[in-house]
Amino acid sequence: MQQYLIKIRSLLNMKFFRILLFVLLGVVLYISMYSNVKPEKLDIRLFSIANQTIRSPITIEDKESTEAKKKEAQEQVQDVYVLNKSISENRIDLITSIFDSALEVNSEIKKEQKAGVLDEENPPSKDEKLKRVKDKLTADVTKDIPDSVLTSLVMSTRDELIIARDLSITAINMIMNNRIPTHEVENAKKKLEEELKYTDLNLELKNAVIQLGRYAIIPNEFYDPEATEEMRQQAVENVEPVKILEGQIIVEENQLINRDVYRQLDLAGMLDNNRSNAPFIGLALLIMVFLTVLYFYFYHLEDKKEQKQTYLLLFSMIFLLSIFLMKMVSLLHVLEFSDIAFIFPAAMGALMIKILIDERLAIVVTMILAICGSVMFNEGVTGSLNTSIGIYILCSGLAGIIFLSNQRRSNIFKAGLFVAVANVVVILSLVFLRNGQYDLQDYIITVVIGLISGILSAVLTIGLLPFFEAGFGILSTMRLIELSNPNHPLLKKILTETPGTYHHSVMVANLAESACETIGANGLLARVGAYYHDIGKTKRPQFFIENQLNIENPHDRIQPNMSKNIIIAHATDGAEMLRAYHMPKEIIDIAEQHHGTTLLKYFYYKVKQSGAEVNEEDYRYPGPKAQTKESAIVGIADSVEAAVRSMSQPTPEQIEELVRKIIADRLQDNQLNECDLTLKELDKVANALCETLKGIFHSRIEYPEMTKQKVKHA
Repeated sequence: MQQYLIKIRSLLNMKFFRILLFVLLGVVLYISMYSNVKPEKLDIRLFSIANQTIRSPITIEDKESTEAKKKEAQEQVQDVYVLNKSISENRIDLITSIFDSALEVNSEIKKEQKAGVLDEENPPSKDEKLKRVKDKLTADVTKDIPDSVLTSLVMSTRDELIIARDLSITAINMIMNNRIPTHEVENAKKKLEEELKYTDLNLELKNAVIQLGRYAIIPNEFYDPEATEEMRQQAVENVEPVKILEGQIIVEENQLINRDVYRQLDLAGMLDNNRSNAPFIGLALLIMVFLTVLYFYFYHLEDKKEQKQTYLLLFSMIFLLSIFLMKMVSLLHVLEFSDIAFIFPAAMGALMIKILIDERLAIVVTMILAICGSVMFNEGVTGSLNTSIGIYILCSGLAGIIFLSNQRRSNIFKAGLFVAVANVVVILSLVFLRNGQYDLQDYIITVVIGLISGILSAVLTIGLLPFFEAGFGILSTMRLIELSNPNHPLLKKILTETPGTYHHSVMVANLAESACETIGANGLLARVGAYYHDIGKTKRPQFFIENQLNIENPHDRIQPNMSKNIIIAHATDGAEMLRAYHMPKEIIDIAEQHHGTTLLKYFYYKVKQSGAEVNEEDYRYPGPKAQTKESAIVGIADSVEAAVRSMSQPTPEQIEELVRKIIADRLQDNQLNECDLTLKELDKVANALCETLKGIFHSRIEYPEMTKQKVKHA
């Protein structure tokens, strides 16, 4: 099988086959959900009797009813009339001016009589006075007011005119302050006449005042087309659109399908018309969005470039398996139990992708599966989407991602139990939100289904993982345990050819594992990587101090430059040997990266002290720097173990000082820049290394009290 997978991965290096794989995924998704979006077509005729109750599958606006409602609201708005208060003021000013004109005429006559211009015993006639008052008024006024009225005014005394003026203005103002539409003018004039009829004026002046008052009363309320149109527009805007709601009953069983019902069925897409293709187009667009997101994930991220083809193929198989299981469960709707969809192992895909590929991809896939599930499990649900099952799949998958700390079998099952509990909580919350009628038996069945789904997710994950790990050559826990077996050829080689290096590697493994587990990293990977990290030393074992038992140090006989090359080469030599044995990439990376680009200080300063010119870069390991937490911690443990071993009877304080100095040197030398170790984690690593070293070197530690006793005895 692995040979076939290798061939497929090689094909995926070509863009054509990658696109072909995405097309295949799209076709499978489309076929899986096609029947779930296919609109239900009903054999319905106008004026026939409905043989079943029909509900709307969608929410859609009934534009025809909306327009009719808007027209009705517009017609109900009455014309707007506005009161023009300036008219009242103008009419009062006009009447006042007429009275004032009469007063002025009488005043001028008196002045002329005093001045001798006119004979006091022969005053001006009525006609002369009338002519004078007309000269003070406009032609329009004199035309509209009878001469008899003006004559009555000029023939009255000053006091009579003032009283008449005040009474007129008061009455006109009182009447004109009210709205007077055109059809109410005569009634207003009659009201004024009633007000002035009972005054104490003489009959002639009273009649003149009444006629002037009637003349003053005119309409003061007028139609406002702009305000009317604004009110009508506002009434139209306040009309809520008439909608046929999803799940709304359009026609009940045995009800006549009249024109209005037939039109609503047409709007809802329940009849055979051109709009029936819309769901298929929508499904195609939705799948295109899924594939676009996945394509960008796999081919527009910089990390894990060399594994993209493997991950793409692995993802495709897990995703298709999840879709297949989802489709199989969706077919169980024939059991007529509405909540059977909750038995789908929603967390399985998320768990497997997190373990085998990446947590971010697991989140993306969980969201896609949730949307697919809401479409695929829409049987018996009004509309195209079952939001309840979509929420359930999303929450279940995210719970699995959150609760899974690492990929050990026991932790996967624990995560499955947590997912089962989360499933029950989510299902119950959805049931309560729907406020449906459930009896105790329904609640028990629903809870059991949620528990089965969570446990089934863990069981399927544990059962399928070995097949994917073996088929794709993925480093699993079981594989790491196999590689830690002392009978492995490479470990045997280290033990027999470099026993000192083997002992050093075991010590580093103990340190690295405890430190990794302290911060939640993969302790088993660090341990196995530490076993093999110095495999390159087997090429020239005598050049490394831990293997120089009772022999002369060969570095004393060669140049520092040559010694430097031999020491530095053990990292690259080890990586090459591991590749030759087809070891997992993670183990090769630890061997290649555990020194990073650190400086080989001993030989560098030895050359420098000799006075020769030296380039610091020539005495640095080629790297690369540690890319993972495990590689960085193995490198730190390697340096710490060698340094502490060289100390004579180290105390706990000396060990802690040395450990923290080595970590600080790595930080200052930027050796930890490319891995995601935080300062807080480094502090935990330092504490873990110190605790382990204190246990290892316990017999060598000499406490201050013992030292004092020795001095005393001496």
